[in-house]
Amino acid sequence: MKLLHTADWHVGKVLKGVSRLPEQRSVLAEIVDVARREAVDVVVVAGDVFDTAAPSAEAQEVAWRALLELRSLGADVVVVAGNHDPADTFDALAPLFAGVGITLVGRPRRPDEGGVVELVARGTGELVRLALLPFVSQRGVVKAAQLLELDAAQAADEYAARIALVVGRLTAGFRADAVNVLVAHTTVRSGVLGGGERDAQTVFEYTVPGTAFPAAASYVALGHLHRRQQLPAACPVWYPGSPIAVDFGEEADTKHVLVVEAAPGRPAAVRPVPLAAPRPLRTVRGTLLELATIVGEVGDALLRVVVSEAARPGLADEVRALLPNALEVRVERLDTAPVPAQKRTGRSPHELFDAFLADRQVDDPRLVALFADLLDEQLSGGR
Repeated sequence: MKLLHTADWHVGKVLKGVSRLPEQRSVLAEIVDVARREAVDVVVVAGDVFDTAAPSAEAQEVAWRALLELRSLGADVVVVAGNHDPADTFDALAPLFAGVGITLVGRPRRPDEGGVVELVARGTGELVRLALLPFVSQRGVVKAAQLLELDAAQAADEYAARIALVVGRLTAGFRADAVNVLVAHTTVRSGVLGGGERDAQTVFEYTVPGTAFPAAASYVALGHLHRRQQLPAACPVWYPGSPIAVDFGEEADTKHVLVVEAAPGRPAAVRPVPLAAPRPLRTVRGTLLELATIVGEVGDALLRVVVSEAARPGLADEVRALLPNALEVRVERLDTAPVPAQKRTGRSPHELFDAFLADRQVDDPRLVALFADLLDEQLSGGR
């Protein structure tokens, strides 16, 4: 049987004030095309469908429509909630989506209460058994009182041990005559951050060891980390990564979905399928003159611009006039020899302010003139 594994859509993402919905519509349509071309039996979305627990109506329309289009191909669609998703909303909508053949799981469930589902692959008739583990926060598995009593290392170990117990319970019913798949939104201890994850929500200290995944699993479909990667374990364990670069830390990545071929009694074979970048992210550097030479090369890429010039008021506006798609403008300190610290005693306010501007590499006569006016006003008592 064939399974398509994707995760971390982050539908509704806004980057520096710019909505990514047009790009997300495009890449989700491409994922649907991959599922159609590959004639997959099951589609797994391993969490973070949305970028926020309160997605806009437009973001919901994009995500729900994509899931329905995947289902319309005849594939079974299975979705677990990630740390960004509205888990309670997922569970509230689950009966509605179940009516059209989409399994939606918001909160962790017992195996006999929806934590494990069985499907029959449409193409081969093989039994597929899926254990489903949405995101579990450290406070959700380690009681608040314990968190207060334990130090950081002890709390992390307690989290790992408890998640391993949950995984063991969910996968205890894996069968030799079935394709056994664990779907989880979590951080594996040896995983590598993609660059666009939010550190506060990744909670990198709270991880699961690869030893938590049983050899009986044909495949482990993970979500949470945005870089495509395989993790060392007794069975195939993969993150597909995010389908678009969520932030500039991911700009160099080639994005993928994973097509997984599996049969009972043997590990799955995994094939990454690259996705086109609808609108790339790019970091460019240089002086204004140097940046002017690449205007025709950047296309419609969303830009982070690092300017190698002395800071001055209005510099960011000049950059954006040159490169309208500049979402972020940073000023890079020029390489200069360190200036020895000088005593303030006996130096005039003008000399001190000039030294301050020099230290900050700011070269703007208007600031010097403004400082002189303000100093004069202060010294004259506002007269």
